Amino acid sequence: MRMGAGKMSAPGSYQASAGPSSVPTAPPSYEETVGVHSYFPTPPAPVPGPTTGLVTGPDGKGMNPPAYYTQPVPVPNANAIAVQTVYVQQPVSFFDRPVQMCCPSCNKMIVTQLSYTAGALTWLSCGSLCLLGCIAGCCFIPFCVDALQDVDHYCPNCKALLGTYKRL
Repeated sequence: MRMGAGKMSAPGSYQASAGPSSVPTAPPSYEETVGVHSYFPTPPAPVPGPTTGLVTGPDGKGMNPPAYYTQPVPVPNANAIAVQTVYVQQPVSFFDRPVQMCCPSCNKMIVTQLSYTAGALTWLSCGSLCLLGCIAGCCFIPFCVDALQDVDHYCPNCKALLGTYKRL
């Protein structure tokens, strides 16, 4: 065999040619494999340039900027003072006497009007008088006694029911 200017020929060996080789020299990189064989559509790659938003990484390759952005925080004015007035109404306890309060319906200072209704104590008193033998009508006396009935508190201006005092 004859050896020529740096070429070696052997039977069955491949010769290097100036054209493209049909045998790859190295396996494809991970990025090439994932990009080529991806089942999800990928957005078109931006053209590199000053307006594309690409950031150059430490290895010199282009990479996308981070997905989060911060907004500038407004600086509060030192002269502006916000004042908020909050009115807190104390819970009102209703008893068997009129109560002075601010009506939540009409927002006026009022003294409640009372209305008496038959409640559990009234009916128990009636039943116990009936059992004691007051069948001739005396068992209905508790319905006439305000001290045995429940008390409803109403607003004198807007007639709204503000609360009820239950005796039992």
